[in-house]
Amino acid sequence: MSSRDKEEQEDELLALASIYEEDEFKRAESAQGGEISICLELPPSFKIFVHGDEQQNKKDLIEYIVSFLPPLVLNFELPPDYPSCSSPKYTLSCKWLSRVQLSTLCTCLDRIWEDNGSCVVLFSWMQFIKEETLSFLLIESPLEIQRNNKGKSDCIFSNNKENEFGSQDKTENLKEEFPLDPRAIQDVESWASVLREILDFDQNQQQKTFNSKVFTCSVCFCEKLGIDCIYFKECKHVYCKACLKEYFEIQIRDGNVQCLNCPEPKCTSIATPAQVKELVEEEMFARYDRLLLQSTLDLMTDVVYCPRTICKSVVVLEPGNTMGVCPGCHYAFCALCEMAYHGVSPCRLKAEKLSELRDEYVKSDESGKKLLEKIYGHRVIEKAMEELCSQEWLDKNSKACPRCGTHIQKENGCNKMTCTSCKKYFCWLCMSPLSRVNPYGHFSEPSSPCFNELFQGIEFEAEDEFLSDEDDDGIV
Repeated sequence: MSSRDKEEQEDELLALASIYEEDEFKRAESAQGGEISICLELPPSFKIFVHGDEQQNKKDLIEYIVSFLPPLVLNFELPPDYPSCSSPKYTLSCKWLSRVQLSTLCTCLDRIWEDNGSCVVLFSWMQFIKEETLSFLLIESPLEIQRNNKGKSDCIFSNNKENEFGSQDKTENLKEEFPLDPRAIQDVESWASVLREILDFDQNQQQKTFNSKVFTCSVCFCEKLGIDCIYFKECKHVYCKACLKEYFEIQIRDGNVQCLNCPEPKCTSIATPAQVKELVEEEMFARYDRLLLQSTLDLMTDVVYCPRTICKSVVVLEPGNTMGVCPGCHYAFCALCEMAYHGVSPCRLKAEKLSELRDEYVKSDESGKKLLEKIYGHRVIEKAMEELCSQEWLDKNSKACPRCGTHIQKENGCNKMTCTSCKKYFCWLCMSPLSRVNPYGHFSEPSSPCFNELFQGIEFEAEDEFLSDEDDDGIV
């Protein structure tokens, strides 16, 4: 190696290291070489979509808008007589360009070296790849990704319009005209991984760009770096992590895990589980995760819970079947009434469901009523409605004895009552039990809450009515 070549190599590598960040330029430790990662400058709203196998005959393509595509990676090694005689030895790899397109770029890089007149060329290569690759390969939005059916290990990346790189048949012709360059490497494991690689890189780069900018939190109105903020992916509203953390924790404590929306009024964007996990403590996230799963299962019509309070396992029902068998305790139950499975017999209603069933039956149309009668039986619904009507009448017109619970109706007389069942004295106003020896003391003692209220609420037709104590008792 001549001293001049060595000096120019060192100057070039030092210059690149000073211009580019470490993730763009990495110098090799053991040799004169390194790795250059070059991200292309994409136009706004650049779109990609996946084109499946022709055998699948898919016409509807899924479209994505990306801001970044995975970089072209130039691995190079400088020979001892570079740049005076030899060009750098290199490989060019990419995740979203085909080997045909990469081979064409390799040919162009060789031409740049030849035109450079034995001068350092790495910076010129980088500028060409960064600024001219899209136009040189005639790549425009939308970028189509499709499987190469003739060469299963390769992928075709093209545009909708016809160009020298935009047709699979023309790409095959280019392979025959220009043999694939061994320095061109398509860095993907399989066709199926291409889209995932592109979307993951775009998301990471967007997050990196976001972290380096300054934003004003829409809650506390403080200016903070993006690394201390979070944005909702749908609406792009930005909030600092401290404000969102407090907001999320309040919602999770209240059980509103389905309402972790953007705090902006009328905005319907929802935080992702990953964003929630990033902000709240582990115990709080476990509660969020549990409640979110439970609320999701509650919305599924074929999923119920075991009615046993000591179990509550999730049970998946078979289509059209009302019998559930708990995988935990093996309890067989009816999914409609949650009681032991009763086959084709009508469901037996629990007391707390009578009111719900009656309201549902009254509000339903004819088809809805027939469906309820089919599930529970006409007699069961009729009996339930009668019992509820009776219960409502008792609640409105009677009171329960404080001793035995017997329903007592007061037709007339004073407020000192006698239960016809257990013969206990009690006050009709406050329902307090009265002394057997002096029941009227409750109404004559000044310290009593019902002092002088023995005849409160009574309308007298004749003066002798309030003198008589024959009407001081109620009837069942």
